[in-house]
Order: sequence, then structure tokens, then C-alpha cells
Amino acid sequence: MLAAPVFAQRSPPRHLRVGSRRSGRGYRGDMQPTPDDPPQGRPDVPDRDHPGPGVRQRGPVTLRRSKITTSTTDQRLLDSRGPGDWIHTDPWRVLRIQAEFVEGFGALAELGPAVSVFGSARTPRDDPEYALAERMGRALAEAGFAVVTGGGPGVMEAANRGAWNAGGVSVGLGIELPFEQGLNEYVDIGVNFRYFFARKMMFVKYSQGFVVFPGGFGTLDELFEALTLVQTRKVTSFPLVLVGTAYWGGLVDWLRSSLLAGGKVSATDLELLEVTDDPDAVVRAIVDAESARKAVALDTLEPVVRHLPGAEARDVERRAALEEDLDVQAASGADGS
Repeated sequence: MLAAPVFAQRSPPRHLRVGSRRSGRGYRGDMQPTPDDPPQGRPDVPDRDHPGPGVRQRGPVTLRRSKITTSTTDQRLLDSRGPGDWIHTDPWRVLRIQAEFVEGFGALAELGPAVSVFGSARTPRDDPEYALAERMGRALAEAGFAVVTGGGPGVMEAANRGAWNAGGVSVGLGIELPFEQGLNEYVDIGVNFRYFFARKMMFVKYSQGFVVFPGGFGTLDELFEALTLVQTRKVTSFPLVLVGTAYWGGLVDWLRSSLLAGGKVSATDLELLEVTDDPDAVVRAIVDAESARKAVALDTLEPVVRHLPGAEARDVERRAALEEDLDVQAASGADGS
């Protein structure tokens, strides 16, 4: 079965690893390369993590030169036409789609509390938004949340970088695109997807909230999909915070003057969005939502425990124990134990 590639960074460079099987050559115990090994960074050695313009990643497959195609897996699925041809191709695609879900679930199942951060891939490193996103990533990591992004450059790189520098868990969920991006260097856990819908599932399933910086169509797509899921109660206790009042103010005004005024949404629907410029306010919103989620879990568990012998005399102790168990579960998921 085909699987989406998963990797974890911060391991020793490939040419320094003990017991490499490359060409049967051994490595010395002092972790130094043998003389016939190529030195790291040599220009004639391909860098698979940063393939460059002459390389295309198609899922786990690397393509170069004449083998590079101009279409993506998503495009070939959605653009397929013709009488009956689909019965010979779509069943195989279903297995490939299934593999992406399996790999995503397997890579992220023990992630622990996490927050997804979205924003433009085109934001340069000297832009104030980059610095703000980096600060946001750091603040979330310090609050005990893993930071999940699309793994690309711009705002995504900044948020990953902030989490990385704070010693938190930095996750990148990449996607196959016509223009190659690759995962940024600040990603600890990376998963590359062929299909957008499989990738979107991972963002929602393993996040306790979305933080949305200024961005383009992709950012808006993620925002409104999450907003729809919260509005329809497919996900609960899920804060949606827009960072950048100047950027998002016009959109929020349009939602009020057009959608709300026209009866297309309710006033409570617009209350699902919070707009701020303060990273501390973002962290508070995420923490408050997580506390609310824990309270719901406690309320669900308590009636079951009340029926145990002698439960009436241990109400306070029992609730404290339940709270401690939830905290331990969250901590163990965050450190991967």
C-alpha cells in the first residue's frame, strides 16, 4: 500500500549515522564519515529535503528532468473525464487515499494538545507579520501546545520557527503542488499529502483551535471550512482567532453588512470569530477553550463515578483526581510518551 512520507528532523546527518546500509559501507564508532563518503552539503549530492527548482516530489516519489509532470494527483483526480475509464483507476486511488489517512493518523495520534496556524506562504522574513507569527508560535509552545502548519515558507515557517526555538513540537503538513515548496527546516514532524481533503482532516482532528494570519485563497479556504464545522457543531470548543485587525477588519465588516444583514447567518455565527493583534489574547482564547473542553469531559465522567460505593464522601477528591488524569493524558500526549 502506498503511504504518505513521514519524517522527523533533528536526527544526525545521513552521512554521520552509524550502521548505514548505503553501498555496504560501514561507519566508525566515533560518528565520522569514511573517506569515500560525500561530505555534507556537496553541490553534486542531491538534497532531498530541499529539492530545488529542478526536482518535483510526487508523494514519496522524487522526479527530475524529463520525468517531471505538470499536473498534481489532486488535479488528475478532479479533472478525469471519459466513459468508464474511472472504474480502472479510482479503486486504486481509494487505496492511496486510505494510505494517506492511515499515515496521518499514525504520525499524529500521540501529538497531544495542538493548535494549527495558517497564513500566507508569501510573507517575507523581514515582514512584521513574520515576526508576529514567530512570536505566536513561541507563545503557543510555551503554553504547552504543539504548533501545526502547512509546513511551507512565510507565516508557516515563522510559526514553526517560534515553536522550534521554544523547545515545543513543530509539525508541518505539506501538500503536492504544481510549484514545489517542500517543508521548512523548522519542522520536527512532517507529513506530505497528495490530497487536500486528507490534509484538512489532520488539521481539524489534531488541533484544539485555529490561529489565522493574513493570507490568500488557501488561508481563506481553511478558515471558512473550520468556521462551517464549528457553526454546524461538527467540532466543539474550537476557537477561531484572526490575527491582524487591519487585514481582517474589512472581511468581518462585510460578513456583518452582507451575510448578517441579508439573513444568511445569525449574530451568534459571527461571534465564533475573534479578531486581535495580541498573541497573549490568542493564547488565552485557546487555553480557555481547552479548559472548557476539560470541564465537559469531567461532567461526562462524574455521573458514572457517582455510583461507586462511598462516592458521596469523596466528591472533592474524585473531581481533583479526574482533573489530574486529564492533565496527565495531555502531558503524555505532548511529550510522545
